[in-house]
Amino acid sequence: MESRLLHLHRHHRPPLFPIHLSPNSSRRRHRQLHPLRQSNSPIPMELSHHSSLSPIVQSHSPSASSSDLAPIPQSQRTYTAFDMASLWIGLVVGIPSYYLAGSLVDLGMSWWQGIATVSFSNFLLLLPLTLSAFPGTRHGLSFPILARSTFGPRGYFLPSLLRSLVACGWFSIESWIGGRALLLLLLPLPHPPLPLQFASFLFFCLAQIALIWPGMDSIRKLEVYSAPILILLTSSLLLWSVSSSGGFGPMLSLTSRLSPSEFWPVFFPALNANISFWATVALNIPDFSRYARTQRDQILGQIGLPVFMGLFTFVGLAVTSSTQLILGRIISDPIHLLAEIGGGPITKLVAVVGISLATITTNIAANMVAPANALVSVNPSLFNFQRGAVVTALIGLLFQPWKLLGSSESFLYTWLLGSSALIGPIGGIMIVDYYLVKGMELDVEELYKEDREGKYYYWGGYNVVAMAALVVGVLPALPGFLNKVGILSNTSVFFVGVYNNAWFVSFFLAGFVYLGVSWLLVLNRRVGREIGEERGLIS
Repeated sequence: MESRLLHLHRHHRPPLFPIHLSPNSSRRRHRQLHPLRQSNSPIPMELSHHSSLSPIVQSHSPSASSSDLAPIPQSQRTYTAFDMASLWIGLVVGIPSYYLAGSLVDLGMSWWQGIATVSFSNFLLLLPLTLSAFPGTRHGLSFPILARSTFGPRGYFLPSLLRSLVACGWFSIESWIGGRALLLLLLPLPHPPLPLQFASFLFFCLAQIALIWPGMDSIRKLEVYSAPILILLTSSLLLWSVSSSGGFGPMLSLTSRLSPSEFWPVFFPALNANISFWATVALNIPDFSRYARTQRDQILGQIGLPVFMGLFTFVGLAVTSSTQLILGRIISDPIHLLAEIGGGPITKLVAVVGISLATITTNIAANMVAPANALVSVNPSLFNFQRGAVVTALIGLLFQPWKLLGSSESFLYTWLLGSSALIGPIGGIMIVDYYLVKGMELDVEELYKEDREGKYYYWGGYNVVAMAALVVGVLPALPGFLNKVGILSNTSVFFVGVYNNAWFVSFFLAGFVYLGVSWLLVLNRRVGREIGEERGLIS
C-alpha cells in the first residue's frame, strides 16, 4: 500500500473523469492555468504561509481569513511516523476502547473471538483511513477544506455538521467517563448525587479546554509524553490480573457462551461497531495528517491503529475475563473494576492519573479537533480553534452519555451502529470523489473561492450529486435505528440486517451511487459536446 500511494504521488495520473462536474466547467476548459498551479508543489506558493494568504483567496472566501484553515506549508509539517503512532496510542488507550473490548465478553464472546473481531475490523478500516489521510498530507489541507472539493463551498457544511455532532456525542461520553472516574476513585460513593456528578463532568470538560488552548502543537506534545505512561499503566493492570488469577491459563480459560448459530448474529454487528468506533477519526484524519512530514511518515504512523488496538483489546479482554475468576462476576467497566480492587492512596492516585490521561488524550484528539475546525470554517470571523473547542464542550452538555453507557447493548447497538450510518457515506463519497472522479488533482487556491466562477462551486455552492448520495447512504439504516430505539415496533429482518451492518452498507452504497451518477453526468456532457461540435455549435 505504501509503495502504491507513493507511486501515485510522484506520478500524477489523469482523472477518470477529466471534465469537472460544475456547470461552469465548459467556460474554463481552455483557461490557462496559473504558472504556480503547474508546479510540483502540493501547495501554491501564494498559500504557503498562514499569515499571508493570496489576495485572490481572501477576496473570494471568508474562510480563508482564518490561519487555522490555511494549507500547512512544508516547513511547518513536523509530525514524524512516531508522532502519528503516538497519536494512535493516546487514542486507543482509553476507557471506551477497554469498554468496547469488555462488551464483547459481556455479549458472550471468548477472549480470542473478541481479539479476532477487533483486529479484523481495524485492518479493514486501515485502507479507508490511509486513503483519507493521503490528501491531507499531500495538499496540507484539513477535513473541512477537503470536504469543500466534494460537497461545494456551501454543501460541505452538511458532512462537517454530521461529523461534528458525532464528535460532540463522543466528547460527552468521554468526559462523563472521566468525571465519573474522579468521583468513584477519589470519593467512593455507591450512588453519588446528580449535582456532584455534573460538577465532576464540568470540571473534566474545563480541564480539556485548558489543555487544548495553546493549539495543535500542544496536542502532539501531550500524545507523545502520555504514550509511555499509558503503556506502563496498562501493563500494570494486566500484571495484576495475571498474578491474581493464577496466570494466563486460568484467566483465558473463559469459553464462549455463544453457540455457532448465535455467534454470527453477534459477530457482524460487533464488526461494524468496531469499525464505527474509529470511522469518525478516519474521516477527519486529514486534520492530523496534514502536519505529517511525508506520506511515508503518515502511512507508517497509521499502522499504529490495528497494532495498538489489537494489543489493548487483548488487555481489556484478558482482564475482563479474569474478573470472573477473581471477583466471581464479569466486570467490563474498568472504573468499577478499579473501585473493586481498592488499594491505598498511591494506588488510587495512579488509577486517577491513568484514567484521566487515557480519557483526555483520546477525547481531545478524536472529538475536539474536528468540530472546532468545522466551526472555524463556517464563521472564521467569530470562531478560532480555541472558541470552537469551547462550543464543542457546550454542545456536549446536551447529550445524555449516562444512557448510552447504560449497557453493552446500548453502547454497541444504539450509539456505535447509529453513528456509523452517518459517517460511512461521507467517507465513501469523499474517497471516490478524490481518487476516481478528480484523479487526485486539487486546485488548492480554487478551494478557497466562493464565487460562481469558482472551480468547485457546482450548483449554487452545492454538489447536489454528493448531497443526494449522502441521503441515499443514510436512509436504508433509518428503519433499523428507529426499531432499536423503540420508535418502530415492526421492522423487517432485512432492515434490521442493514442496520447491523450500517457502516458497510452506507459507505459502499453512497460511494457507488456518487460514482455512477458522476459517470452518467460526464458521459452526457461529452456526448452533448460532441453533438455540438458536429453541428458547428461549438468550436
